[in-house]
Amino acid sequence: MFPMVTGFMSYGQQTIRATRYIGQSFITTLSHTNRLPITIHYPYEKSITPERFRGRIHFEFDKCIACEVCVRVCPIDLPIVDWRFEKAVKRKQLLNYSIDFGVCIFCGNCVEYCPTSCLSMTEEYELSTYDRHELNYNQIALSRLPISIMGDYTIQTIRNSAESQIDEDLSSNSRTITDY
Repeated sequence: MFPMVTGFMSYGQQTIRATRYIGQSFITTLSHTNRLPITIHYPYEKSITPERFRGRIHFEFDKCIACEVCVRVCPIDLPIVDWRFEKAVKRKQLLNYSIDFGVCIFCGNCVEYCPTSCLSMTEEYELSTYDRHELNYNQIALSRLPISIMGDYTIQTIRNSAESQIDEDLSSNSRTITDY
């Protein structure tokens, strides 16, 4: 008789817990109904990338010493570094440097471990092409600086939706605190 009562009690507790979870999810769903939709009309409106965004890699040919650290730290051995040894100067001379962005995972290891800081991440994220071979960038294409979104007057810049949502939540919380 006693095990039957404890069984009913645990069943009741589980039912109450499940009802509470369903109620919480329903309240969350209802709180999102009052928000306006966030739609970005992409070619004409672009969101501003976060500060540490990892976009296309920028390469400075003059700074590179052909040490191949970027190749060793890359998880997929992606950068291709061609060099020859100059016997007169007793140094490596860089001939060619290329990265295939069709394979790159944008981990940023090459940028982080480069001893001369000749590699850097840009805010450029528009790398789509119709041909996969166009994603293989040589040192000339890598040295091209991206066009800033802020400088283009034909494009309306939009803040990141997550940042604006946090700001809205903070401002609504501050209003409720001051109302009391």
